[in-house]
Amino acid sequence: MQYERLETERLILRGWQAQDREDLYEYAHSPEVGPMAGWAPHPDRHASSEILKAYIECGDIWAVSLRDSGKVIGQLRMYPDENRGKYVARYLSYALSADYWGHGYMTEAVKAVIRYSFEDLKGIDMLSVFHSPDNLRTKRVIEKCGFKYELTLKDAYVGYDGKLSDSVCYCLMKSDYLRQNHKMRLKAEDEGEQTASLSNGSCPAPLR
Repeated sequence: MQYERLETERLILRGWQAQDREDLYEYAHSPEVGPMAGWAPHPDRHASSEILKAYIECGDIWAVSLRDSGKVIGQLRMYPDENRGKYVARYLSYALSADYWGHGYMTEAVKAVIRYSFEDLKGIDMLSVFHSPDNLRTKRVIEKCGFKYELTLKDAYVGYDGKLSDSVCYCLMKSDYLRQNHKMRLKAEDEGEQTASLSNGSCPAPLR
């Protein structure tokens, strides 16, 4: 499935292009990035070229690029989660260049995908995501984006190196997302009315 281009204040999430190879290799060959996301660091540019071809063909992986320069600094994938029974669910996975950690970029990207999934796409009931217990950066992104902890599955994930690790699982229901957004809109409207009242001169006189 080819997803739509998404834009945020600082980022553009778009389809991959052939000219993105250097940006992909730049972050994907780092031993800090791939293993945390569950895949081996790219050994060379040829490997990045082959993987880039797959990204372009599958269409379900966004290139996360900086809005001001166009530089690709990460990736975000959304694909079917077939383990949710009656719910239509999509699973999220992502990776970000270590040079851009700690600036809120992936939180910004994930929130854009959540909004797109629940407000623009039809029929999605749930989004899911998981991380290994030692990946605390991903945990913080997940929690900031409103996902709720479900459970930890023991030795549920086999890494690229064959090692087993636990999977810490989270989900976000569309109904919870819409309910929270409704509360936030009501709060914003209430604060706006209060601000308008004060600007119209209804502020009480100061005590003397």
